[in-house]
Amino acid sequence: MWYECKIKYSRIDEDERSKTFNQAYLFDALSFTEAEARVNDEMRQYISTEFKITNIKVANFSEICPNENGDRWFKCKFVCATLDEDSGSERKSNAYVLVQANDVKDAYETLEASLTDTVGNYEIPSVVESPILDVFPYYDGQEETPAEKTEELEHSEV
Repeated sequence: MWYECKIKYSRIDEDERSKTFNQAYLFDALSFTEAEARVNDEMRQYISTEFKITNIKVANFSEICPNENGDRWFKCKFVCATLDEDSGSERKSNAYVLVQANDVKDAYETLEASLTDTVGNYEIPSVVESPILDVFPYYDGQEETPAEKTEELEHSEV
């Protein structure tokens, strides 16, 4: 489950003035308690001053599409039409996908490319820039890093 977490902190800029930031991040966690713990663990690595968690809420993203070439996150509304076999009528369902991209067009194209295997009719009526600065998926330490996977493949080809 994804949680949108807002963090507030202050930092002294180059002109010796205090500047306050209120920023949103997305965390993969099983509960609000775990999300709060993950925020504290992760943010300590990036923020050297004190920070305060101002809000934690369940995010309504059905999927996250990271793109290492993208520098921002976009919230995309995806509408899928399905046929109700009992009544024979068409039913539309909405889903939200968070896509990492450089601009709105790039986000739209990235989402559309990820939907190439989708059976049925769909549309993407909305793509807007999200306030989310970064996404922290859950890793339990059992996943292989890309370097480990490459090394494993090289050894298996011998």
